[in-house]
Amino acid sequence: MSKPPLPEAAVAMLRKPNPAVITTLRRDGQPVSTATWYLWDDGRVLVNMDEGRKRLEHMRHDPRVALDVLDEGDWYTHVAITGHVEEMREDTDLADIDRLAQQYTGRPYPQRDRRRFSAWIAADGWHGWGALKDSSQPG
Repeated sequence: MSKPPLPEAAVAMLRKPNPAVITTLRRDGQPVSTATWYLWDDGRVLVNMDEGRKRLEHMRHDPRVALDVLDEGDWYTHVAITGHVEEMREDTDLADIDRLAQQYTGRPYPQRDRRRFSAWIAADGWHGWGALKDSSQPG
């Protein structure tokens, strides 16, 4: 696994609304993966969760996460990031979820009656595959 910073080609892919899966850790250490929206935000990954989501509870207990982002046009090409939640706060005005919804749907987030929380993930390591294969990895 390579260390940050990520190369520009990987960052360019991460700036797109690609399919992604985030993995968090339950209290017993068991990994749990779920599909998620994400946004590449100034060198970190932004995710946003409804107050009732288990992954919010998991991140509060253990900040270690993994994110797998698949290129929407070629799922063989992907970037995997291992990292940690560097910052978490309530999205009181829903600005962060609106940014994510705009990225994926072109519209503000429709549900406005539940509390939401934003988490910014710092990359500790990464690897790419397919068109983004890290040259330090064996052939």
